[in-house]
Amino acid sequence: MAHLDWGHTVTAAGRTATGRAAAARGRYLGLVAASTLALLFVCAVAVAFGPADVSLRDVLASVAWHLGLPGLADVSPLTDSIVWQLRLPRVLTAAAVGAGLALSGAVMQSVTRNPLADPYLLGLSSGASLGAVCVVILGVAFALPVAAFLGALAALVATLSIARVGGTITPGRAVLSGLAIAQLGAAGTSFVIFWSAKGDSYREILNWLLGSLAGSSWTSVLISGTALVVVGTGIVLAATRLDAFAFGDTAAASLGINVNATRWAMLGAVALLTGAMVAVSGAIGFVGLILPHLVRGLSGPGHRRLLPLTVIFGALFLVVADTLARTVFDPRELPVGIITAIIGVPVFIVLIKSRRAATWA
Repeated sequence: MAHLDWGHTVTAAGRTATGRAAAARGRYLGLVAASTLALLFVCAVAVAFGPADVSLRDVLASVAWHLGLPGLADVSPLTDSIVWQLRLPRVLTAAAVGAGLALSGAVMQSVTRNPLADPYLLGLSSGASLGAVCVVILGVAFALPVAAFLGALAALVATLSIARVGGTITPGRAVLSGLAIAQLGAAGTSFVIFWSAKGDSYREILNWLLGSLAGSSWTSVLISGTALVVVGTGIVLAATRLDAFAFGDTAAASLGINVNATRWAMLGAVALLTGAMVAVSGAIGFVGLILPHLVRGLSGPGHRRLLPLTVIFGALFLVVADTLARTVFDPRELPVGIITAIIGVPVFIVLIKSRRAATWA
């Protein structure tokens, strides 16, 4: 009888655990669905919102017409141009950049086991800035995205090369090497600006360094969107490998993870993704730092749930921030990096003081 009671107890406990897991999965899927719908709605409102009078109906009708779908109403050529040529590419670029930076931040925090890591930790932003400033000074600003991307990759190669001088690349060596390259890139950028920048080029450089989506076009959407889909998908598929890094390199190796190869692959993916995002938007801070922590409080630490939700919330955050940047002080427009800093600093302080940040010390 005791044996039967024990078996019954074990079975009941198993059913309870299964029920809890199913409930947690249901809540997570509900959160993903709700946040996705919120993102779509916010994007539509952001396209409609601005000095020119555009309704949500006009937005939907314009998009439907360009996609070859039945329109909801006739739209004037001027309204269609505002929606399709100006606002929609900017909103979609903001969504892609926000998603890419937030995803990169989550990966960096995992691979380096540093909760204060962000996509720019390895000097990527400084390298991209130096490349962008050089082409602006040379008068070939049309090549800015390519130059920024190549600058970010050069910074990554330099950082990892320095980190490898002492032997195996460790999170600590990578961080210190990244800080050194970041300072070198910042010094180079300052020198180029001091020596050569003047007039309109100085204003253009300053605007880019602070982060701006004002010049977004369908080319920007193509660059950022393609990078997000291609590189981001690979990162999300490797989510379980990122979980192993939470317990250190030794524990990850004991689970059958090739630590060095995985770290190189993840850092390379982050460099590609961040380089593409910085190339179209400049250096936008705090997105990759605070969003993963905020989402982790909703999804838990597991990367299979954390990464997809981080992508959605990152996109949502930057679309809202960019909408504020271009409308709050109309007709003047602020660089979006200023808005993300204004929002990010108080949120970051709250995170530090919260219980979830208790393990940061």
